[in-house]
Amino acid sequence: MATDALNEPLLVSGGYDHTIRVWQPYSGVCLRTMQHTDSQVNSIDISPKRNMLAACGYQHIRLYDLHSNYPIVNFEGVTKNVTSVGFQEDGKWMYTGGEDGKVRIWDMSSPNPSCKRIFDCQSPVNAVCLLPNQVELLMAHQGGGIYLWDVKSDQHDHLLPEVECSIQDVAVSPNGTYMAAVNNKGNCFVWTLSSSSAGGVGEADTQLTRPEAKLKIPAHEKYGLRCRFSPDSSMLVTCSGGSTARIYRTDTWALHAELRIERFWMWDAIFNNDSKYLFTASSDHTPRLWRIDTKTIEREYNGHSKAVTALAFRDERIDTPATESGLGLSSTH
Repeated sequence: MATDALNEPLLVSGGYDHTIRVWQPYSGVCLRTMQHTDSQVNSIDISPKRNMLAACGYQHIRLYDLHSNYPIVNFEGVTKNVTSVGFQEDGKWMYTGGEDGKVRIWDMSSPNPSCKRIFDCQSPVNAVCLLPNQVELLMAHQGGGIYLWDVKSDQHDHLLPEVECSIQDVAVSPNGTYMAAVNNKGNCFVWTLSSSSAGGVGEADTQLTRPEAKLKIPAHEKYGLRCRFSPDSSMLVTCSGGSTARIYRTDTWALHAELRIERFWMWDAIFNNDSKYLFTASSDHTPRLWRIDTKTIEREYNGHSKAVTALAFRDERIDTPATESGLGLSSTH
C-alpha cells in the first residue's frame, strides 16, 4: 500500500461490482482494489488494529490483509446472504449475521477463526450492532423485531417496534445513551438505554441493558436502509431508497440536514471522527464525502462500476491514544 495504513485515515467501500476499494479519504486516491469474487459486498469492517478487513456477501465471509489484494481467510459453513459483520473492540472476536437467521460469534485468536456461538433469530437478519459494553449484541431481523443478546450470559430479549415490517438496521450511540432502528416503511425508532453492568462482577453480570421507547420519526417516505450515530453521539443519520440521507440532532431530535442525490438509493453513511463530515454510498456507483454544516459534496470517489452498498472508515492512529483533535478530516480542508 502506498501509505502506512496504521497512520493514515482509511475509507473502504464495497458493492455490487464484486470489488472492495481502499481510499485516501482526504485526497480521493484509490490505494488498493481487492476482488470479492462470486458475491456482492453487503457489509465491511476494519479491524481495531487496522491490519485486517472483514467483508461479507452471498455465502461468503472473507478476511483480507489490508496490505494484500487477496483474502487470507475464507470462513466456512455459511449459507444465503451474510448481511452484517463487525469486530469486538480488541479484535478478539467477530460477529456476523445473515439471511439464514443466524448470528455467529467467531473466535479470532487463531489463524483459522472458528464459530464459537450461534444465536438463532428465526428470521433473516438484516443488521447486527455491538453495544459499547462489548458483550451485548442488537440484531435486527425481517420479522420486524430486534433481539438483544448477551453473548456472555446468553440472556436475550426481543423488541417489536412495528408490526408487518422489516427492521433494516439498528445502531447504538457511542456514549451508550440511545439506540435507533429504521424499517422498510421509512420509520426510525429511538430508545433510551438504561445501561447494565454487563461484564462486571457479581449479580449485575446477568442484567441486560434495558431499552425504553422514546420516539418514532417518520424519517423517509421510502424504504429505510441504514442508521448510524456520530462518534460524539450528537447526531443520527438515516439513509433511504428515496435518494436522501437525513441527519437528526440527538438533543432535540430535530432534522439538522438533508443530503440528497438524484434518483438513486442511498445505501450507507458513516461520520468522520470529529462528526463534521459524512461519507455516503449509493447505487449510482459513487461514495461521497459531505460537509454537514454546508450540505455540500467535498469529494467523490470514482472507480466502482455498480452500486456501492457498504462503507468502513478509520480515522484514528492506533499507536497513540485518540485525542479530540485526532486526525479528523476537518484538518485537511
